[in-house]
Amino acid sequence: MKEVRLIGGDGEQLGIKPIREALQIAQDANLDLVNVAPTAKPPVCRIMDYGKFRYETQKKEKEARKNQKIVELKEVRLSATIDEHDFQTKQRNVVKFLNEGDKVKLSVRFRGREIAHASIGQKVLERMAAEVEELSIVERRAKLEGRSMILILAPKQQA
Repeated sequence: MKEVRLIGGDGEQLGIKPIREALQIAQDANLDLVNVAPTAKPPVCRIMDYGKFRYETQKKEKEARKNQKIVELKEVRLSATIDEHDFQTKQRNVVKFLNEGDKVKLSVRFRGREIAHASIGQKVLERMAAEVEELSIVERRAKLEGRSMILILAPKQQA
C-alpha cells in the first residue's frame, strides 16, 4: 500500500497521493487519517476527527436502539372446557397484547383423560384465532406438544 485515494476534511477529493504525503496533510490539519475502504484499488482514506466520528456514530446507534420495539411473546392459557365468559376475558387480553405489538402464544393444557379429546382443545384455539383474525396472523398452527397444544399469533403490521 504505497498510494491512497484521499478525501479531504470537508468531503472534497484530493486525488491519489503517496501515503506519507496523506499522513502529513492530516497532521497539518490536526486531524486523523482514516482508512474507509481498505479493499478498494487504491485504498480510500479520509481526513477526519476520528474521536468525533466515533462519538457521532455511537449517538446514532443509541438513538436507533431507543426507538426500536422489542417484540415479546406473551402467553395466554386456555382450557379445553373453557366457559364463554372466561373465553371473552382471555380474548380481551389477547387483543390488548396484539395491539401493543407483542406476539401471543395460546396454549391449552390437557389434564388427565382430556388428552384423548385433543380436537376439543384445537377447536378452542382455532376459535380464538378466528376471533382476533383482523388483528393478527397465525404464525404457527395448533400443534400438540406433550400435554399442551400451542398456537402462536403475530400482530399484523400497521401500514
